Amino acid sequence: MRTTETMTISLPPGMARQLEKVRKQEHRTRSELTREALRRYFDSRVPEVTPTQAEMAAIRRGRAAFKRGEYISLEQLRKELVLANRGPRAKGSRKVSH
Repeated sequence: MRTTETMTISLPPGMARQLEKVRKQEHRTRSELTREALRRYFDSRVPEVTPTQAEMAAIRRGRAAFKRGEYISLEQLRKELVLANRGPRAKGSRKVSH
């Protein structure tokens, strides 16, 4: 079973020359350089985040609460947020048009 997949890519001539120059200087293959470039690109776009111990504890509590049926629907949450945002108005806070 193969542990890699072969791909063909197209590069502008200047980039291909630069790749060859670096490859020779560092005594590496094109594949090695390309894999490294892709790893760095992926890491910069989608950084891997390791949760803290406190975050993991909160996640476990949330999962346990969910299993116990302690949750509300998205629609119920939306209604509660609308009601909470309405709150009581202070006297004189209404705009008056003249």
